[in-house]
Amino acid sequence: MNANKAGGELLKDRMALVSGGAQGIGRAIAARFQQAGARVIVVDRDAQAGLRTAAELTETCSALPVEFLAADLLSAAQIESAVRQIEDRFGRVDVLVNNAGIELEKSFETTTIEEWDRILGVNLRGAFLLTQSILPLFPASGGAIVNISSIHATHAFPGSLPYACSKAGLVAFTRNLALELAPRRIRVNAICPGYIDTRLWDEYLLHSSDPAALDAQTTALHPLGRRGLPADVGEAALFLATDGASFITGTDLVVDGGLTIRAHP
Repeated sequence: MNANKAGGELLKDRMALVSGGAQGIGRAIAARFQQAGARVIVVDRDAQAGLRTAAELTETCSALPVEFLAADLLSAAQIESAVRQIEDRFGRVDVLVNNAGIELEKSFETTTIEEWDRILGVNLRGAFLLTQSILPLFPASGGAIVNISSIHATHAFPGSLPYACSKAGLVAFTRNLALELAPRRIRVNAICPGYIDTRLWDEYLLHSSDPAALDAQTTALHPLGRRGLPADVGEAALFLATDGASFITGTDLVVDGGLTIRAHP
């Protein structure tokens, strides 16, 4: 695909790192950034999916090859190793997307400390460690950090306590980091997606007692008449990463088709 035809050169000559970029929302963000002219590095713990995504996206635009690095964000050592490789091979990062995240649907009373630590470890601690490690690679001219949070950060859903806490923490992380990094001209913003049709959602739908009913029910929750697509989040991430958002920092952008503005969702 020609990057100019797919979104101009909004990120021309930029280096962008997307965590959890092997599939779903992360892959859509990586693809959109590549279309906008960025050189993209995907970091993911799933090496097979990550290598496949990098190869497929590179095939669509050989002039902007997508790189893949394997790293589990639960491991500080693996994060440091990935960052060293990025520094050695590319020298800098202009845009960081903290997208990697895991979910757990379980009641508070039955959630174990191991499950709590794992959710908070990947979703919040992992974003902290990756951001702190990659920060020295941002140029003096500044850059952008986009954190993928969730509507769970501000709205309660049954069986989602650890996930919600991790995503609310990511919004607080965004606001406080934006203030600290403003003098360095690094903007920090968050995106709060709602229902997004990813592979994980498809699997959840298929394993429900009545997939057709659940599909209709969740679609009806949205004033815009549909659930979201990964590309919807990709477009929002692109905007926040570009100079078009140069006066926006410390905010959380809701991308949910109007779900959370309903009086009785």
